[in-house]
Amino acid sequence: MKVTVCGSCDLGQSGFADRLAAALGGLAEVGLVDCMSGCARGSTVAFRDSGKVAYLFGDLDEGDLAELVAFARAYAATVDGTFADARPLGALRMKAMARIPA
Repeated sequence: MKVTVCGSCDLGQSGFADRLAAALGGLAEVGLVDCMSGCARGSTVAFRDSGKVAYLFGDLDEGDLAELVAFARAYAATVDGTFADARPLGALRMKAMARIPA
């Protein structure tokens, strides 16, 4: 799984990608890119994996770290990246900007 943090946003500039990588403990490759064009809902993080739906979340802050880790674990456990019920995603379900088909 690949997790990408926007480096142009406040969250990306704060070193969040390193903290997220440490919290994920090798579950995903975490990277930083210059801009993810999510400026209207900045501080974006994307999750993608081969053959799975990709997700883009925005309006994130440091307080979302635990929920991003929980999402990564749940996402890794899916066959195709879809969830029958989004409620276990907590507040992240309200911060989803896009769900991109595989």
